[in-house]
Amino acid sequence: MISTWWASLSPVMRILWTVTLTASLVFIIQSILTFVGADADSNFDMDVDTSMDGADLSNIEGGSNLYTFRNFINFLLGFGWSFILLQGGIQSTPVLVFVSVLIGLALVAIVMYMFKLLASMQQSGNIDIAQSAKGCEGTVYLTIPAAQGGSGKVQISIDGAIREFNAVTDNEDAIKTGAPIRVVDVVNANTVLVEPNNSYTV
Repeated sequence: MISTWWASLSPVMRILWTVTLTASLVFIIQSILTFVGADADSNFDMDVDTSMDGADLSNIEGGSNLYTFRNFINFLLGFGWSFILLQGGIQSTPVLVFVSVLIGLALVAIVMYMFKLLASMQQSGNIDIAQSAKGCEGTVYLTIPAAQGGSGKVQISIDGAIREFNAVTDNEDAIKTGAPIRVVDVVNANTVLVEPNNSYTV
């Protein structure tokens, strides 16, 4: 029974099992929230804008920064399970700890690489979408300051889907919320250069 097995463990192993199982649970929750959120975004994108934060893989914690809670959990996951599974095969405790640390660090590196790769793929996709916005028409969602004095937001219809981009303008006057616009150029994957549509200037 579980109670008998638990009672047979040393205090150190009880702590290790508790930490490892907790890290495993947190890892599962993080993975579900990350990838279910991203998948939901890709489906939702068929009809509306896909600017939900959960799907922005380039900003996911642990994607490029070593010192994050996600990477701490990944390290505990790799270290804990390695120590537990290898303790019967490695008799020397210092060697077992060393090997477990290496595996924990390796897991952190692998996960970071995966998120970096996913972020790169998403960025590439965003650039393609942004390029498709050139020449498209839409409306201003948040007022765009004049003469590239700052950025606003626009909603543009691309292939039947409404997408939201940051927007700047060379126009001498600000383009206010609700005004029709046309995309004249693409600044980057998230920002477009627009002008008032049909000479509509506010």
